[in-house]
Amino acid sequence: MKCPYCREIENKVIDSRMTKEGHSVRRRRECLGCNHRFTTYERVEEVPLVLIKKDGRRETFDRTKVLAGMQKACEKRNISINTLEESVDELARELQEMGEKEIPSSIVGSRIMTKLQGLDDVAYVRFASVYREFKDINDFMSELKDLLAAPEKTT
Repeated sequence: MKCPYCREIENKVIDSRMTKEGHSVRRRRECLGCNHRFTTYERVEEVPLVLIKKDGRRETFDRTKVLAGMQKACEKRNISINTLEESVDELARELQEMGEKEIPSSIVGSRIMTKLQGLDDVAYVRFASVYREFKDINDFMSELKDLLAAPEKTT
């Protein structure tokens, strides 16, 4: 591990601890060249997931793309970026735990919608309108009716 300050390769680990989620190890290191301290994170390398798109194309799962889509849906809503990042991390874990190398994008889209519905109804409808490709106001109204008919969320 190169020191980010002087590029020296030699360093020592001062402290190691698991992150609160338990999915990575945080290490405090001290450079033996310049004595600066820096932090590194170690996590298991996951097998890249491949999404099967509607048109049959294959595309690697991209958590930044998912996060960007969720951020767009949550624009001007009272939802923190940390909450969205946690949702994306949770989604990525769920997909990995499925044990499949290729997953239909429809499954990913449905799970994103479920997560957004749990966070904010407006964000959910925004995402659904793009994801489900609403053709007209009737599609939009149908989704709103379903949302209103659903039992109230407990907060």
